[in-house]
Amino acid sequence: MKAIVVADQAAGTAGMTLGERPRPEAAGNDVLVEVHASGFTPGELDWDTTWTDRLGRERTPSIPGHELAGIVAELGYGTRGLTVGQRVFGLADWTRDGTLAEYTVVEARNLAPLPGDVDFTVGASLPISGLTAWQGLFVHGRLDVGQSVLVHGAAGGVGSMVTQLARAAGAYVVGTGRAADRAAALDLGAHEFLDLQNDSLTEVGQVDLVFDIFGGEIQKQSVDLVRAGGALITIAGPPEARPADALAIDFVVEADRTQLTELAQRVRDGRLRTLIGTVATLDNAVAAFNPTQRPKGKTIIQVRP
Repeated sequence: MKAIVVADQAAGTAGMTLGERPRPEAAGNDVLVEVHASGFTPGELDWDTTWTDRLGRERTPSIPGHELAGIVAELGYGTRGLTVGQRVFGLADWTRDGTLAEYTVVEARNLAPLPGDVDFTVGASLPISGLTAWQGLFVHGRLDVGQSVLVHGAAGGVGSMVTQLARAAGAYVVGTGRAADRAAALDLGAHEFLDLQNDSLTEVGQVDLVFDIFGGEIQKQSVDLVRAGGALITIAGPPEARPADALAIDFVVEADRTQLTELAQRVRDGRLRTLIGTVATLDNAVAAFNPTQRPKGKTIIQVRP
């Protein structure tokens, strides 16, 4: 089968190549998925799990990519809850070959049915950003109606999801980002927007929840904005500073079929939009991940027409 492979961590996306790899086989509780669309996060080339297996052993050349949408091609022994021929989407395991390939193997529990009226490209753009936003807001942050949320990077991949979900949950949303992102953040549902280059974060006042994607100085400045009993939620690694009377939580997104199903339903009824930028074929994936100009939105690889 065709697949994008990486073997040199130092080379980054420039080290990607298109090659032939054996078609994987589904073990117990696995699903072999015929991939129709795949998402990719460039940062995963910095993760140890891209280069080693669960026991820490090198596994290069490896196939990157963890988001996918496709069709169930085969069920492993004992696999339940899905059927051959069913449309699915979800999040592939971190320590196994990924989704930038014509076929991939995924644990069944990491997949959810993809409704027929949701395009494969949309399905492949949902898992990481959608689940990260959902889990940060509702699982770790326990967001409630009437609370206030400060969303850093409100017009970006994860931030756009956080903004939409928080607004839909009845929260007051303050977004941040570059000046050029103001219109997009407000259109996604932010009530206010702060330009991080020209505005002071102190203008926000105190909020119930800060959703941080940046870490560093922005995170440090945000600590004092969390009111007592609130939470600083970050995906930028362990917090360097913590609020005095509030929680500070860093987390890694996990696959969840129920949450994926809810996200897909929100896309269907127009309550949630994904930010898709470039859509490229598998043959052109290497070039798509090494653009001459930074594209807006997520790059999705359409593995099959």
